[in-house]
Amino acid sequence: MGFHAVQGRKRAMKILFLAILGLLLGALGGAALGLGAGLAWVEIFKTSSFEGYSGMLVFFTFLPLGALIGGLGGAILFGVTAARDAQIAVTREPVDSRTGS
Repeated sequence: MGFHAVQGRKRAMKILFLAILGLLLGALGGAALGLGAGLAWVEIFKTSSFEGYSGMLVFFTFLPLGALIGGLGGAILFGVTAARDAQIAVTREPVDSRTGS
C-alpha cells in the first residue's frame, strides 16, 4: 500500500466522520426546529387537544420530519465541506522575510 493510498483512505475516513457528525448535529437541530414548528402550528391553527391530539401531532409528525430534514442537510453540508477541504486554504503561507511576499 503506497503513500497515496493511505492518504486517500484518511481523506475518505475524514469525510465519513464529518458526514456522520453532521447527521447527528443536524438531526438534533432539525428536531428542535420541528418541535418549535409543531408548537407554532398547533397555536396558529387551533388544533384540538382532545385526548392529546395536538401533542401527538407535534411529537409524531413535526419532530421526526424536522430531524429527518435536518439530519440529511447536516450530513450533506458537512460531507461536502470535508470533501472540498483540499480546495479551502485553512492556513496562511509563510511570508518570506527577504522578498516581503
